[in-house]
Amino acid sequence: MKFRRSGRLVDLTNYLLAHPHVLVPLTFFAERYQSAKSSISEDLTIIKQTFEQQGIGTLLTVPGAAGGVKYIPKIHLKEADDVVNDIGEALSTPERVLPGGYLYLTDVLGNPSILAKIGKLFATIFADRAIDVVMTVATKGIPIAYSVAGYLNVPVVIVRKDNKVTEGSTVSINYASGSSNRIQTMSLAKRSLDKGSNVLIIDDFMKAGGTINGMMNLLEEFNANVAGIGVLLEDEGVDERLVDEYVSLLKLSTIDMKQKIIEINEGNFHEFFHSKA
Repeated sequence: MKFRRSGRLVDLTNYLLAHPHVLVPLTFFAERYQSAKSSISEDLTIIKQTFEQQGIGTLLTVPGAAGGVKYIPKIHLKEADDVVNDIGEALSTPERVLPGGYLYLTDVLGNPSILAKIGKLFATIFADRAIDVVMTVATKGIPIAYSVAGYLNVPVVIVRKDNKVTEGSTVSINYASGSSNRIQTMSLAKRSLDKGSNVLIIDDFMKAGGTINGMMNLLEEFNANVAGIGVLLEDEGVDERLVDEYVSLLKLSTIDMKQKIIEINEGNFHEFFHSKA
């Protein structure tokens, strides 16, 4: 089917958005739209300029016979700040305080619009790292992990604290919870991760980092590599952290059970953002 240029631009843009981090040969688009490669290149230049101006991302062009074009989702730092500030304000409302000093996060982690922004922010920060898989532990980190994985176009693997018959044989380890120092167990299906995989660990909340440290130890059993660690919210009031390098979007600075006062500040993501957007 022969496309007019306006239709070709729309369809080309839609295809790139649906296939992030995939290197697509120019011959594919030339055959798809029955157009010359020179015309496709002109279209891609227009799309790249628009993506970068609007903070949608960028297009990476790889020359040569095995080359092509790749869409890299990214957001500007200003937009990232707005996203983090909006989430911080939403999480600071007094009615979120739960018994035991916990915060109610379910509505935020169930909002597709918010999750999309969180996922794209993390994807921007880790865009330059080689990532094969996004890993999280059940259950609240799962929505964030899938959002990040969608923008990086990689699978998600879920670490569980109980064995599922449907997962087949598993690898299990014991780990010490950072907050209570209690010994717990986590497991991962043997078929879910290839040896040598580069893994991005994502979690919703981190206190001392015991759970994340447990996932890092579990990856050693698979001879896999930690490509990065991202958390939505970290507890600032921790004396000793079990995890060194990580990216946090927000910090829980104060939670007053009696007064129901919550103070949430910006995390450390600026340190890792650099000029990625």
